[in-house]
Amino acid sequence: MIIREMTIDDYDEVYRMWQITTKRALSKADERDQMERYLKHNAGMSQVAVVDGKIVGTVLAGHDGRRGFIHHMAVLPEFRRKKIGHALAQTAIQKIREQGIDKTHIFCYQNNETGQSFWRDFGFEKREDVFVYSFSNDKI
Repeated sequence: MIIREMTIDDYDEVYRMWQITTKRALSKADERDQMERYLKHNAGMSQVAVVDGKIVGTVLAGHDGRRGFIHHMAVLPEFRRKKIGHALAQTAIQKIREQGIDKTHIFCYQNNETGQSFWRDFGFEKREDVFVYSFSNDKI
């Protein structure tokens, strides 16, 4: 297995993988132009795991200058429980840490029990003191 930086050239393969692994609809933010902007803004943060020339896992990560964020992490079902997710998360967090960021947050859907278990086992702590509110900027 090779862990390497995700590039926009990986987009089609990564998007197909997200379609297989996600339990929710992908959004406009997941479209190619949005992803290209995100990858440029957070150069070197997002990673892919490659086995035999095929992308089998990915982590979309970045920071805002104060805190790190992991937005998407996915591993193809047939490659789970092989430490690929752990390696992806560890690499992304290390890249964030190299930027001087000392805390990373993950957004995980309430119905994603597999993800919640993974992040707890990794060492993330569930926050009970905050809520996330979202606003569609096109409302203005």
